Amino acid sequence: YVPPVRDDDTLVLRIRDLRMATYSGTEILHGVDIDLYRGEIVGLVGESGSGKSVTSMSIMGLLPDYAKITGSVKFDGRELLGLSDKQMSEIRGNGIGMIFQDPLSALTPVFDIGSQLVEAIQAHRDVGKKQALKEATELLDLVGIPDPHLRLKSFPHEFSGGMRQRVVIAIAIANNPRVLIADEPTTALDVTIQAQILRLLKSLQQQTQTAILLITHDLGVVAQVCSRVVVMYGGLVME
Repeated sequence: YVPPVRDDDTLVLRIRDLRMATYSGTEILHGVDIDLYRGEIVGLVGESGSGKSVTSMSIMGLLPDYAKITGSVKFDGRELLGLSDKQMSEIRGNGIGMIFQDPLSALTPVFDIGSQLVEAIQAHRDVGKKQALKEATELLDLVGIPDPHLRLKSFPHEFSGGMRQRVVIAIAIANNPRVLIADEPTTALDVTIQAQILRLLKSLQQQTQTAILLITHDLGVVAQVCSRVVVMYGGLVME
């Protein structure tokens, strides 16, 4: 293991004094500071309700309009807080990818897997349908789905939980994002599939130098893949 270089040149995500309050004024995040450098996996751990997922949704600009967010979230030096939804949509999936917690709700049940992968690819790059399908097949192969050219035509309900999670990962990495936020990617998976998903994230980090923020409450997962850990409790970074 070679630890990543941490300097201004490799800093891809800097969060400073991130606060989020509801419309009633109740503060959920109380000033979160996190740095993420290229080629490292940082664990964001804490019990349920500590603010891990709210932090990730704040970064992605996916919280509802009534959520009041202050502080600073800089991606490659560009401030993300205050950007319009259209401006953020250019960054989501392209600069920052996200693996959502529930793979079933993250996929559209009425479209086959191939269509959803092709849409993710074409949303950010000017490629034809044929090339996008080729890339979609390669992505499914990369995440370990057998017979990927056949499974492109399958629908989400035809996949197991572990395979759906792999599809969600394939969509998240379709455009080689510089930052990948993985929100409990191994929750509800058996230990065999969990190990495969973790190996996949580790290989992504090593091959593409993607910076990964791994949100989990499983310290065993953290011990296997993370180089640093941020511990949250009650909307605060404790250590």
